[in-house]
Amino acid sequence: MIFYFSGTGNSRWVAERLGELLGESVYSIADMLVREDTFTASEDRLGLVFPVYSWGPPAVVLEFIANLYSVCTPKYIFFVCTCGDDTGKTPELICRAFAKKGWQCNAGFSIIMPNTYVSLPGFDVDPLQVAQKKLKESENRVKEIVEKLSRREQIMDCHEGALPWMKTYIVRPLFTHFLMSAKPFWVSDACISCGKCEKVCPLHNVCLVDGKPEWGNHCAMCLACYHHCPKHAIDYAGLTRKKGQYVFDTVKKKALL
Repeated sequence: MIFYFSGTGNSRWVAERLGELLGESVYSIADMLVREDTFTASEDRLGLVFPVYSWGPPAVVLEFIANLYSVCTPKYIFFVCTCGDDTGKTPELICRAFAKKGWQCNAGFSIIMPNTYVSLPGFDVDPLQVAQKKLKESENRVKEIVEKLSRREQIMDCHEGALPWMKTYIVRPLFTHFLMSAKPFWVSDACISCGKCEKVCPLHNVCLVDGKPEWGNHCAMCLACYHHCPKHAIDYAGLTRKKGQYVFDTVKKKALL
């Protein structure tokens, strides 16, 4: 079984490719969380796929792990995290989350994918050619990971990057405390009330009121609403008006043309 969380499609694609090549069933963590129930895993191989947010796993992924249930402890647990550059100490946080359940995380991998975070100065999506290059290289990386998973290797193969401890244990808590709010989201007059933002929000945190989106209090900062807006009408704190947008399916399609 493979469970994934994804906002713009990077981690969804990775999960689906892994599922295809490994012969595993693939499930959306967001869909499972909506059920507000205990989630049941098989007793054999269990995998998680998720994006790295500020050098750590999304809170919804940690919540999912905490609520995961299995009659027998899975024999082999692995994760694959997608990131624009590096992971920090994400492996430690995931292993610790499983250890709290008395489970051992056996393997972890990272895959470099196109950047999607745009909500701070200095952060933007990759140029199209860079994004397409990352996507092309990611296919080989997925196949490499599948070979290791098929052999059930005990390995942590993640690109932590420079100063990983500081990024995860100092920068990440600050980010979580001050920047994990949907309040700065707003929409311009360019909005056409298409409802795309409401549809793509994995946590159902966006709803249309009088034809305009409003954000609730359960935001993962995946930025799916921003990136999928066909009119670039959604802005975050006035910081994203001139930033780019990224959606996996769109960029992948352009790469195939």
